[in-house]
Amino acid sequence: MSTSATKANLSLSERMADPKWWRQAAVYQIYPRSFYDENGDGLGDLKGITAKVPYLKELGVDAVWLSPFYPSALADGGYDVDDYRDVDPKLGTLADFDEMAAALHEAGIKIVVDIVPNHSSDRHEWFKEALASPKGSAARDRYIFRDGKGENGELPPSDWDSVFGGPIWERITEPDGTPGQWYMHIFAKEQPDFNWENPEIREDFLKTLRFWSDRGVDGFRIDVAHGMAKDLSEPMPMKDDLLARAHGTDGFIDGSHPFWDRDEVHEVYAEWRKLFNEYNPPRTAVAEAWVHESRRARYASPEGLGQAFNFDLLQSDFDAESFKQIITDNLVHAKESGASSTWVFSNHDVVRHATRYGLPKGGSVAQGTNAAQDVTGSKPKGQDGKGWLLAGAPQEELDVELGLRRARAASLLLLALPGSAYLYQGEELGLREVTEIPDSERQDPSFFRNKGVEIGRDGCRVPLPWTPEGPSFGFGAGKAHLPQPEWFKDYAVSIQEGVEGSTLELYRKALGLRRQLQTDEELEWVETGNPEVLHFSRPGGWETVTNFGTEAFELPAGTVVVSSGPLEDGKLPADTTAWVVRDA
Repeated sequence: MSTSATKANLSLSERMADPKWWRQAAVYQIYPRSFYDENGDGLGDLKGITAKVPYLKELGVDAVWLSPFYPSALADGGYDVDDYRDVDPKLGTLADFDEMAAALHEAGIKIVVDIVPNHSSDRHEWFKEALASPKGSAARDRYIFRDGKGENGELPPSDWDSVFGGPIWERITEPDGTPGQWYMHIFAKEQPDFNWENPEIREDFLKTLRFWSDRGVDGFRIDVAHGMAKDLSEPMPMKDDLLARAHGTDGFIDGSHPFWDRDEVHEVYAEWRKLFNEYNPPRTAVAEAWVHESRRARYASPEGLGQAFNFDLLQSDFDAESFKQIITDNLVHAKESGASSTWVFSNHDVVRHATRYGLPKGGSVAQGTNAAQDVTGSKPKGQDGKGWLLAGAPQEELDVELGLRRARAASLLLLALPGSAYLYQGEELGLREVTEIPDSERQDPSFFRNKGVEIGRDGCRVPLPWTPEGPSFGFGAGKAHLPQPEWFKDYAVSIQEGVEGSTLELYRKALGLRRQLQTDEELEWVETGNPEVLHFSRPGGWETVTNFGTEAFELPAGTVVVSSGPLEDGKLPADTTAWVVRDA
């Protein structure tokens, strides 16, 4: 494929066979339990995804990324995996997966699935075997077990905190009924960490990657890609020492943190890359690696996973200077690694950007993510660690119209950037965070472990509205597994379809134009004379202008092919983006 050829010039078979399809792909994240409920039990399922393939095709995405659909007790939204090579029976069967994969591929849509390698669930057969086996056994060596400190081992091996609050160690009861060893869990206690020094773990994950690749999976999103390798040699540092080091000038950018972003993890990914390259086209992978920007390139290298998320725009305010610096820096990093950059505003872990942009700066939604935890294991002051809503947040401060207007502008800017665009289900409808969830109906473990501090991530995982009526607004025949607010009916798919100016039609139009216009992975900034207005050009005469200011701005000459909001006498109003194609 010539770098100057657009996707629109390729046939379906050429697009599906293109080994570089991922470099500028529009990838749509599906949280399966909340996408569409085909059988009416209140949970979204794989048949529901299959039923909505025409919707996805019309939306114009190149790939879907499926959050975990494996058997799970849902201690952490499916990221506590019981069996890596099966489907949760509440969501379907392997036959349903095959049917879904075939339907997506027939529509020209690639499939990316989540792989969770740092930890299993405590219901995994290997962990149950470890609990039933004695200290020092091969079964225990698959996980990270340590003796406790104190006179009788009653103290944990270290004072580190888990990401979800509380100690990172959990004590077990030995098979004979006596208090025993402790196991490590960076996240919930139901998510024991694997021991990646054990060759059996490495071999089993290669088997898993091959299992899904053979079933037609095109790529993998690697959960907590920076968290697998660990150095727990004694003496283990105190958490205050880790925190002080993380806040120093060098942080842990030398790979010396005990369990985050260690260099040894790249030995694993080199093995994975060899497996990926056995397929034609090669299987792709993208790392969820919350690491210092200077360390991101190794995850994205051709010898490694090939691509890594950058969450920098997600963590930024709606601010021209910040956006420009982030975009510039990340395009440089992408060239250094040989990968393409990734761009994202919302996902299953963070407050939707239509809400973030509608709150005052420094307001009640933390803009940070667990980037701070990648070096400290603790949460930064004034932030909640994942961009979650803080409990008791004054939601009356939310300006709904402003939030949506800015979210539309930011999304249209993102879709014009070179690199991969990652979209989260529901953002194409303009959905904002759902805060009206009674405590009794919440599901996120962070809410229960940090009650009174964090509301958790349920608000971005509420099932989608497909119609303005029905017990779950068309999501299914019955009540949805998380309650939907009444205002959802105004954002339903059927309400927006065919309506010019709706958020859904904006995304459809932009994604269609993106496929037609996108060529080389190049961007050139154009001076506007106004620090609140960003203007960049792409090859072929494609111009993008975003007005972060308050005064309308004169657009460059050419044809406006799409804008995130109506123009004002031909000018670009505040909080608006437009794409302009220069006249030939």
